[in-house]
Amino acid sequence: MTAVVSADVVVLGLGIHGMSTVASLARRGVRVVGIDRFPAGHARGSSHGRTRMIRRAYPNPVWNPLVEKAFDAWEGLERASGETLIHRTGGMYAHEGASQLQGPDCILVEDRGEMASLMPSFVVPDGYRAVYDPSAGVVEAERALVALRTLAVAAGADVRDTEQVLGWDSASGGVQVRTDRGVVRAERLVVAGGSWAGRLLPQLSDLLEVWRILTVTVRAGQSAGIPPALGAFSVDRLEGLVFGIPDADGNGVKLGVDAGEVWDPETPVAAPTPAEVDALRDLLHAYVPALDTAPVEAAACLYTMTEDKRFVIGPLADSPEVIAVSACSGHGFKFGPAIGDAVADLCEGVERPDLDFISTARRGI
Repeated sequence: MTAVVSADVVVLGLGIHGMSTVASLARRGVRVVGIDRFPAGHARGSSHGRTRMIRRAYPNPVWNPLVEKAFDAWEGLERASGETLIHRTGGMYAHEGASQLQGPDCILVEDRGEMASLMPSFVVPDGYRAVYDPSAGVVEAERALVALRTLAVAAGADVRDTEQVLGWDSASGGVQVRTDRGVVRAERLVVAGGSWAGRLLPQLSDLLEVWRILTVTVRAGQSAGIPPALGAFSVDRLEGLVFGIPDADGNGVKLGVDAGEVWDPETPVAAPTPAEVDALRDLLHAYVPALDTAPVEAAACLYTMTEDKRFVIGPLADSPEVIAVSACSGHGFKFGPAIGDAVADLCEGVERPDLDFISTARRGI
């Protein structure tokens, strides 16, 4: 006999945005079931790895209110969990020509002496200017996911790993999700499937492209990599944006490139080759030359990209009981708890006009 479970909301995908949504809903007393096809802590998606960057410097002021909510939400999660999840290190973002980056307290830096004073270990390429963001820093990504799961379960959420979704259908009064363990019936369905979002919601398939992204992490404890000598950084290049995360709390310095080959998420993402690792080491040496770049970890993950790098969040026009959450494009992790709170609001019928610039309605879906 097929097991049938009833809930108020079912969430598909337990990466940072799905898990944040489950935690936010559960802490409001909502009956929520969260489902992921992989084990907790898996490396098949976009939310694994120890660290991520957070910043207030963004290309368009339309992001500023959501960025502010993100900082507030992380502080709230730190209070609730008793964990340190954010390290403020400052950030310097190098660019050729005019920068589009702006944000509260961010400043344009053109003098190389000032660059060196603000971040001594970071060598900005000749001919580049930079935007300095004093609020930027490092998110403890692994620690955050554990904290969210702990809070969600403590609040009564039904959190399920290694459960395969077979399909879903609109049903009277809501939705019905079929899995290899049974059926979940709920009033609302949240799809936060990351790289699988376009398969779970065909309406998204033409909007999303999945990329294989590589990073390298070097030995912790090097003085050149520890704040304030080094903070969060990036270098904008035609070949792809190079990003760097400093050694906060013994995590080591991490570097990657926001560009990669298109990848089928059904295929486990291929580990970096020796040549790819050497290329990342060369970049790290160019921008932080005082570091020993011998890698302690070389990793691959998936980015789920939209053409304009804006998220896709909101109810579907033809199925308003279904909420799409594709908070992606290589910069979504930093918004995790704020996105969770926003989606929980949408599930409860609370309007969020501040999300119009990343809404499903904006995309015509």
